[in-house]
Amino acid sequence: MDKTLVLLAAGMGSRYGGLKQLDQLGPHGETLMDYSIFDALRAGFNKIVFIIRHDIEEEFKRVVGSRYEHAADIAYAFQSLDDLPGGFAVPEGRTKPWGTGQAVYAAREIVKTPFAVINSDDFYGADGYRKLAKGLEAPANEYCMCGFYLQNTLSENGSVSRGICSLNADGTLKDVVEHTKIEKSGGKILSTLEDGSRVEFTGREIVSMNMWGFQPSLFDELESLFRDFLNRHSTELKSEFYIPSVADTLVKAGKAKVNVLTSDDSWFGVTYKEDRPVVQNGLLALVKAGVYPENLFTK
Repeated sequence: MDKTLVLLAAGMGSRYGGLKQLDQLGPHGETLMDYSIFDALRAGFNKIVFIIRHDIEEEFKRVVGSRYEHAADIAYAFQSLDDLPGGFAVPEGRTKPWGTGQAVYAAREIVKTPFAVINSDDFYGADGYRKLAKGLEAPANEYCMCGFYLQNTLSENGSVSRGICSLNADGTLKDVVEHTKIEKSGGKILSTLEDGSRVEFTGREIVSMNMWGFQPSLFDELESLFRDFLNRHSTELKSEFYIPSVADTLVKAGKAKVNVLTSDDSWFGVTYKEDRPVVQNGLLALVKAGVYPENLFTK
């Protein structure tokens, strides 16, 4: 069964201070994408689609894409501010793309098989890819996601954005609520809401780290939901169309079922520069333990 891995790699990582997708964090200069693709290929994915921006295309293909041309079918899609459904235009003053939902929308003409969606600057571990690969062997309106415990996804160096998931008794997704400012504070895990109020979490909540499994049928729904989003928010300069919100809407409308999988592996991410040594040490420990080879790919 053909399976596609879609990597969201269009962001500049403003809080981190650079193009962190190309940051060499492994013991031999590997990026987090290298580990993701290595794990995905081992799990049976055979096509890789990078969602990038036109202005980083040349460097990205040279530094990243060229590493995998021998191992999988490689394709590129481009997230751009003006890639909108017909009838909509970019509002004056907006410079920021429209979020992860629009990034996946950019791949609508390329992805024709069941597919996983991940962030290019996150490390998820091999277990999640194996579970997603199996989960993709499902009917057209049955999706999946691999979740992680909130307490294992926080940064010691500032706030993070996480989709907090609620589950039905059968383990399917009930809803997912995006919290854009979650942080450790005074020994607690707190989310600051738009109105300034705060919500406390235990840390055992299942969160979406943008590790999703979808069928190609998603793209028809994505077009419709993107239109709905733009009808409500197209004049706003910073509003974003999030993939977790898409899943939440489809579940509540009864148009899709999302099976929630949980990974036994650790999640690593670099949101801030200060997170970098933690990720480097974590990857080195996995290599020393024999989980990954010294060199992932032939350079």
